[in-house]
Amino acid sequence: MCCKPNYQRVGLLERYKEFLPITDKTPALSLMEGSTPLIPLTKISAKISPNITLYAKFEGMNPTGSFKDRGMVMAIANAVEIGSKAVICASTGNTAASAAAYSARAGLTCGVILPAGEVALGKVSQSMMHGAKVIAIDGNFDDALTIVKEITQKYPITMVNSLNPYRIEGQKTGAFEICDTLGEAPTYHAIPVGNAGNITAYWKGYKEYFEKGIIDRLPKMIGFQAAGSAPIVEGHPILEPNTIATAIRIGNPASWKKAEAARDESMGLIEKVTDEEITEAQKLLASTEGVFCEPASAASVAGVIKKAKEGFFKEKCSIVCILTGHGLKDPQRAMAICDPFINAKNDLDEVAKILNLK
Repeated sequence: MCCKPNYQRVGLLERYKEFLPITDKTPALSLMEGSTPLIPLTKISAKISPNITLYAKFEGMNPTGSFKDRGMVMAIANAVEIGSKAVICASTGNTAASAAAYSARAGLTCGVILPAGEVALGKVSQSMMHGAKVIAIDGNFDDALTIVKEITQKYPITMVNSLNPYRIEGQKTGAFEICDTLGEAPTYHAIPVGNAGNITAYWKGYKEYFEKGIIDRLPKMIGFQAAGSAPIVEGHPILEPNTIATAIRIGNPASWKKAEAARDESMGLIEKVTDEEITEAQKLLASTEGVFCEPASAASVAGVIKKAKEGFFKEKCSIVCILTGHGLKDPQRAMAICDPFINAKNDLDEVAKILNLK
């Protein structure tokens, strides 16, 4: 007789409820988010430094393909709990996709404000399929966020950008999972920095585990912005941010000060990497490790490679790189940086020749 499989996976609200602002009125909302793989990057580790044990926390394996699901499940659950009928967000794509999916799951109306022409098609299609009201404005992300902040002050609609504290609460669970898997905190935690909510959330998670005595050390937080969109590095807002990494094309991060606090408290750093370095890291991850992430995700690996070349990692250490979203979020960019496919006749010999089999 066949036995039924014993599936242990649960959503984040159930798995980490003792660390989350959950009450007996919080709905049990879930798309089975979290539990994303922590993948050893052995080939890249060997390539860049014998001192480094490198891992990728592949958040692209969340239900909507990005880390946003961690915070969104908590934010939407809270919106339901307080009686909201509608939510809204500004987005470069991933937040919108996640907000739309969880709103559909919870039965809420979802409004999305996007910067026209600056969002990857894969992300827009997700929002539309989930039934969100998608509005593309003539402006950038910062303009979109301004509209969202103003409209939520005037109308009964809940903002679910990372300014919503429940988003940060959910996103911190990524730090818990890393520690649960490794049995400790990594020496360094490398992460892309756009609106800066994620570096803020991970640092909060590590500190909570440390305060509970679950881990006995804290990691150094090392964040990386795209060179054309690096307001924290440059020390001032960027009016017209420009980078191929659309998910971090943000000129005035909402969690700027909290990101600086995470950097300073952890004795880490926030630096910038070029689009060329991001692209090279994205291709390296896919071609050598089999991990296909979106461009912004690769900023973490690009940053680690850059710092390794500078001799920054002098002693043996472990580094976890957050890969924030799946590569299928931006397939057009992937096609643009790859060699074109080969056209051939419907002929066995010709195909074999192309494959160097004869």
